[in-house]
Amino acid sequence: MAFLIAAVVFVGLLCVLDLILSLGVMKRLREHTELINNLSGRASIGVGEEVGDFTAGTVDGGTVTRAQLADGTLVGFFSPSCPACKEKLPKFVQHAAAMPGGRDRVLATVVGDARQTTDMVAALSPVARVVAESAQHGSVASAFQISAFPSVLMLAANDRGVPAVTETGVNLDRRPSRTV
Repeated sequence: MAFLIAAVVFVGLLCVLDLILSLGVMKRLREHTELINNLSGRASIGVGEEVGDFTAGTVDGGTVTRAQLADGTLVGFFSPSCPACKEKLPKFVQHAAAMPGGRDRVLATVVGDARQTTDMVAALSPVARVVAESAQHGSVASAFQISAFPSVLMLAANDRGVPAVTETGVNLDRRPSRTV
């Protein structure tokens, strides 16, 4: 009988110790989550913010400016050095192909070394006006204050007629609205 009592007390103490350690781990995970959220900040300008002024050359010899960004424009930023970009690119291309207004309503910016961006540019060119920038601080990336890749945004003119972000982190699994 004494052995049974000792075993029950031992198991009870183990359970209390496990509970204390589990609570400590949960507290530490909350602290880490908060630290990570504070570090990551935001990837681009926020909803309601105006796009900065820019003029950039497209890979097909055209020019794109802030004034040419119409209501309902889909904008994407990709980099060949970003594994998540490579995963998201096919969904972006599929979503862009279904956009009302065609490639005039889609702007894609590929940031990176020209030799490494050719595959992304080739995939995006049929469905978007594509700008290739060699540095993250190029005119288009700067106008959108891009700090993380991939970034996908939707735009519309604000009350002053200036393109502003209406959605960040666009859900590429959802079909685009056919209203223009």
